[in-house]
Amino acid sequence: MSRFVATTRFASGRGLAAFVVLLGLIAGAAAWFYMDYTRFADAPLAPLPAPVTLDVPLGTALPGILHELERQGVRSGPALYWRALARQLGVAGRLHAGEYALAPGTSPRALLAKMAAGDVIQHHFTIVEGWTFTQLREALAHDAGLKQTLGGADDAAVMRELGAPDSPAAGWFLPETYSYVKGMGDIEVLRRAHDAMQKAVQKHWAERDPSIGLETPYQLLILASIVEKETGRAEERPQIAGVFLHRLRIGMKLQTDPSVIYGLGAGFDGNLRRRDLEADTPYNTYTRGGLPPTPIALPGNAALDAVAHPAASNALYFVARGDGTHEFSATLEAHNSAVAKYQLHHNQ
Repeated sequence: MSRFVATTRFASGRGLAAFVVLLGLIAGAAAWFYMDYTRFADAPLAPLPAPVTLDVPLGTALPGILHELERQGVRSGPALYWRALARQLGVAGRLHAGEYALAPGTSPRALLAKMAAGDVIQHHFTIVEGWTFTQLREALAHDAGLKQTLGGADDAAVMRELGAPDSPAAGWFLPETYSYVKGMGDIEVLRRAHDAMQKAVQKHWAERDPSIGLETPYQLLILASIVEKETGRAEERPQIAGVFLHRLRIGMKLQTDPSVIYGLGAGFDGNLRRRDLEADTPYNTYTRGGLPPTPIALPGNAALDAVAHPAASNALYFVARGDGTHEFSATLEAHNSAVAKYQLHHNQ
């Protein structure tokens, strides 16, 4: 009986010792795992000697993201660690698709936080002041980051898509730089620019000088497009607008070359001739009075504001000095002198 008890006590002692050893091993493994996991979470992804773009398609889960990192040669660590980190951060299942910029030093924690916030790469598309709608569409079609949806749709179809079926496309898109993410469609950029122009026209119309004499916001847009094409100098735009508004008030033809050129369309070869000025089109402001039927370009906010708040002046004429600025005159006699000084002398 005593030998049995002793043996039992010995076995129990060995079992306890083994259990203690096992607990020690588990604790050591847990400590090692915690330290390695902590190091992983905040250590830079490697190798990243230069910025890398991570493109995550819609519907991609965490394993697919890790696969893409590995495909690009970026060592990303064990999948178990990524799953644990995603749960710890509370972002599991909330990672957004898109393009992400991974700069050298980016850690797994920073990457998951960026993806949970949808902090994707922003691309930019700039609509240039003075572009025609045709030029705008050509630029959109050559932007590789945009999803091309318009194809061969004509301008009328584009306007129907934008919810403005009765509006001509000319002039109705505000020149600005628009941000977009990869995969956004060309029509979405147009929609934002169209909405922005509508708001801009209404704003400038509401704040206009009531003495300008225009009857509708659309007339303001048309004249602003002419002002936009007549000068690249922002400081001159109120003066140019003042000249054209003065002409409209007294019933004088606008006689603006950019409108004639727009009316010639593809037939314009870069050299405006006398026969072009005499060829009657709806846009020939030498042969027809008043404003042309539509805008001739995309005016910016500065041109819209110039028409809404023109410079006070009795000038009816202006001529280019050859340095980007213009000479303004109140009489035909003074204008002819300015032409002789700046144009005829320059052409000799």
